[in-house]
This record gives sequence, C-alpha cells and structure tokens, in this order.
Amino acid sequence: MARKQASQGTPATAALAAAGVPFVAHPYSHDPAATSYGLEAAEVLGIDPARVFKTLMVDVDGRLSVGVVPVSGNLDLKAMAAALGGKKAAMADPAAAERRTGYVLGGISPLGQRQSSPTVVDDSALELDTILVSGGRRGLDIELKPAELIRLTAARTARIGTGGR
Repeated sequence: MARKQASQGTPATAALAAAGVPFVAHPYSHDPAATSYGLEAAEVLGIDPARVFKTLMVDVDGRLSVGVVPVSGNLDLKAMAAALGGKKAAMADPAAAERRTGYVLGGISPLGQRQSSPTVVDDSALELDTILVSGGRRGLDIELKPAELIRLTAARTARIGTGGR
C-alpha cells in the first residue's frame, strides 16, 4: 500500500503521514443529497460496505467517545457503553461532535481529531486486511490496516456493531 497525501491533506492524513503509516486515499465526488455518507462512499468507490467503516461520536456516561463500525450495520449503544466500562450510551450531540473532533458530520475521521476520545473499533475489522474510514472530509476515505488504526487511536476492539457481518 502506497502512501498518498497529494492534495487530500486533512488532519487525518497528516497524522498518518507523521506516523509513517501506509495508507491509500480514496477521494470521490460527494453528492450533497446523500444521507448515508458511508454507504455513499462504498457505492461510489465500488467497495464492499463491510470494509467501509463509519465513525460515530457517542456520549458514554457523559464522556464523548468514538465508535467505529461497518457502514453495512449499526452501532449497538449498549455494547459500546459496556466496551468502555460505562452504563449508558447515546449518540452525541452533532455540534459537540464537531467541536470535539474539528471535523464536520459526514467527514469525522477517527484519526487526527482536535481532541482525542476513547475509541472502540468493531472487532469485525480484525478479520480484514484493510478497512476504509473517513479521511476527514466528505468525499475522502482512507484505506489502512485495522491494526494501524487501532494503534494510532489507542482503540479497544469489541463487538459493537450490529448486522452487516
């Protein structure tokens, strides 16, 4: 896998480049009418949705956290809370998610966030050679080895996704 940064520079790609992590940038033309950014990326790029992961900001017992799950399924909030030793989880307020990460909704990457948060990656990622996550803007996904994503985000892995396996 070659490192590609080109003109796609975002805090996420900068973090990967600084860490010397190989990745492939997958830019695509984002349709502003699209309501599911991850499924749009999978479709436009012609990639199995089980390999494309969405980054979701979650409030676990009052603390913002990151859940990374395949776009082909959903986040199990109870499993997310349990993975972080919490009792209750809910989707984070969109404005709080944007402030915390420095990214806009639909472009939130688990990498290069303004302020890091506890991160859980669905364990289905471990079955894949590479996965795609948001590159830090709508219309850009980045492909990398799951182990590198887990290492760079200090993530835990757990079964937090539902469906799509």
